[in-house]
Amino acid sequence: MRDIMHFSNRNSESMPFGGKTIVFGGDFRQILPVIPKGRRQDIVNATINASYIWDHCQVLKLTKNMRLQAAHTSVDRAGLGDFAEWILKVEDGAIGNKTDGLYACTIKIPDDILIREWHDPIKAIVDHTYAEYINDPSNDNHLEKVAVLAPTLQIVDDINDYMMSLSSNDIETFLSSDTVSKSKFQNDFIASIHTPEFINTIKCSGVPNHVLKLKVGIPIMLLRNIDHSAGLSNGTRMVVTKLGKRVIKAKILPGTSMGQKFFIPRMTLTLSDHRIPFKFQRRQFPIMVSYGMTINKSQGQSLSRVGLLLKNHVFCHGQLYVAITRVTSRSGLKIVVAHDHKEDECVDDTHNVVYKEVFRNVS
Repeated sequence: MRDIMHFSNRNSESMPFGGKTIVFGGDFRQILPVIPKGRRQDIVNATINASYIWDHCQVLKLTKNMRLQAAHTSVDRAGLGDFAEWILKVEDGAIGNKTDGLYACTIKIPDDILIREWHDPIKAIVDHTYAEYINDPSNDNHLEKVAVLAPTLQIVDDINDYMMSLSSNDIETFLSSDTVSKSKFQNDFIASIHTPEFINTIKCSGVPNHVLKLKVGIPIMLLRNIDHSAGLSNGTRMVVTKLGKRVIKAKILPGTSMGQKFFIPRMTLTLSDHRIPFKFQRRQFPIMVSYGMTINKSQGQSLSRVGLLLKNHVFCHGQLYVAITRVTSRSGLKIVVAHDHKEDECVDDTHNVVYKEVFRNVS
């Protein structure tokens, strides 16, 4: 922008973006930039208000919770104020007791949101979230704006496997084709060490698993952008209508393209993860089963019913806040706390991680 604007304003070389107005959108209370192997300080320093650009920014705030404002029933509107106030306290880290760590506090979950009595945490949260769908699985409308959230991929996989077991439709298994990416930094010796059998076992966020088990009628989520104009973007939720050997037919659940059907092909995806000392390619359908999804993946979603399963504590800034703000009403949110469960007592508190120093220079 400095190079372009130099032709009309010679002082543009000393101005951010050549003097053009740039609009940044975001929420410092939500999950911050992911820094591989980064410490708290590294994560905070990666936010835009730690940049020299911030001195040239003017802060404009959105003050209304539009998800909650969309509540339609009188029951939902009745507890709107108290719920919104509780959310504000959670996002600012203004409630709870400090834990032994330096970054988390323990907060109590309100009684009307907490599911206290359960034997199997997955069954308990699923029975609340997907009650209508379990009673009438043929009706796709029961899948709209409904999901179970969890902090980790392993818990999400357990939720999806449980829901898949409830469906009577035939299951189809799709295997990926995995190969080590060839580059000047990798030779045939490295490729021979990392065999396809080993690569098949790798599971990473944002990449479909080697083994993908699907059924007609189950919800799925796209993991890659395919066609923005048609509504096929990363995070789009769909329902499988037909399974082929080379393509999957599915229809979109929410959004402007709701109900439209599309064919999803296999795609070659290249994975680069700091935990893996090499790159590899996986050819697979760019989807995942989405009865459940991670809290990170749920960002941007607006859901009428949310079940939050905490078999583990949240572990990064803003995760709890993101989870409880996906829902459009207080009555649509239920939480199961299972990380410190004992047979003779019910746990009603959990961790909330807030890096308060990230709010500097925001007001």
